[in-house]
Amino acid sequence: MDTVISKNNYIEIVDRLRNDCDLNDEKLSLLLLCEDIDVNEYLYSQAREVREKYYGKNVYLRGLIEFTNYCKNNCYYCGIRAGNNNAERYRLSEEEILSCCDLGYELGFRTFVLQGGEDPHFSDDIIVTIVKKIKQKHPDTAVTLSIGEKEKDSYQRFFDAGADRYLLRHETADREHYEKLHPADMSFDHRMQCLKDLKEIGFQVGCGMMVGSPFQKTESLIKDIRFLQELRPHMVGIGPFIPHHDTEFAHKEQGSVQLTLRLLSIIRLILPDVLLPATTALGTVDATGREKGLKAGANVIMPNLSPTQVRGKYLLYDNKICTGDEAAECIRCLSMRVEKTGYRIARSRGDHIFFEK
Repeated sequence: MDTVISKNNYIEIVDRLRNDCDLNDEKLSLLLLCEDIDVNEYLYSQAREVREKYYGKNVYLRGLIEFTNYCKNNCYYCGIRAGNNNAERYRLSEEEILSCCDLGYELGFRTFVLQGGEDPHFSDDIIVTIVKKIKQKHPDTAVTLSIGEKEKDSYQRFFDAGADRYLLRHETADREHYEKLHPADMSFDHRMQCLKDLKEIGFQVGCGMMVGSPFQKTESLIKDIRFLQELRPHMVGIGPFIPHHDTEFAHKEQGSVQLTLRLLSIIRLILPDVLLPATTALGTVDATGREKGLKAGANVIMPNLSPTQVRGKYLLYDNKICTGDEAAECIRCLSMRVEKTGYRIARSRGDHIFFEK
C-alpha cells in the first residue's frame, strides 16, 4: 500500500469519514498511521464538532467504585490476574459500596460504576441485592456494572434488578490477537457473545480495547473498528496499554498517546452519538492525557469513588494516577482541568443520545 499521500489527501479522508461515518480499510490504515501534526489537529477538530453537535460542552462523570480486586482469570496483561501472588487482595462490603454511592451522590454523581475482577465471592444474588439497594436509595441514578463475563441469565437478573449499563471491554476483535493476550481457558467467542447478549437484553453497553497492546497490528485495530460498527455500543472505552511489573508483559512497550487520540477521534466520527471516556490510563501515560482526550472527541470522565485505602491495590497496570486523592478533592481538581479545555462537568446521568445516520 502506497502511504505517500499529500496533506490535502489526508484532509479529504477525514472529511469523508465525518460525512459517511465510514472509510474503507486502506483509508482507515492511512489515518491510523498518520503522524502529521496538522492532519491530526484537523481530525481532532472534526471530532470535537461532532461531539458538540450531540452533547454540547458537557462532560459526564461516572463514579468508579472498584469493589474487589480478586479475579479468577489470568489475562496476561493484568495486574490483578489470579496468578499474581504479589497482589494485595481486598473486597469491599455491601455497606462500604453503598457508602461510596452516598458520598458520590452528595458530590453530584448520578452514575455509579461497580467495577471488579471476576470474583466468585460476589454471586448473582449479592450483586442483585446491591443494585436494588442503590436504586432504592438513589432512584435518579444510573447503575453500571463492570464485572466481566457471565451467562445471559445472570445479565438478565442484573438488568431486572435495575442495572442500567454494563461495561465489558472486548480488548481486541482479532481472534489471533485475543489468544496471545489470554490463556487457553478463556474464549474469544464467549467474550463476543456476552456483548451481544447484553445488547439484546436492553443494557446500555460499553466495550473497548487497549491501544498498543503486545502483538497488536494495524489490521487488529481495523477489526476493532468494524466490530464497533456492527455492535454499535453506547460507550467505547479505549486507553493505551500500560505494562504491569508482575505480568509476563512487564517489559513490553506501552501504547502510544497519539494513536489513542487518533482512535478516539475516529470512533467519534464513526459513532457520532457514542459516550467516549477520556480514560485514567490516558491520564497515566500523559499528565494532560485526559484533557487531550476531551479535545479529541471524548465526553466522559470516570473519577474514583473507592475508599482511598484500597485504591492503590486495584492496579491493572503500573503508575496509576489518583490512587491517593479523596473523592471531593479529585472532583474539584477535575472540574478545573475540564473547564480549561472549554468544557464543563454536567451534573446529570449523561445518558446515551440515540442517533440515526
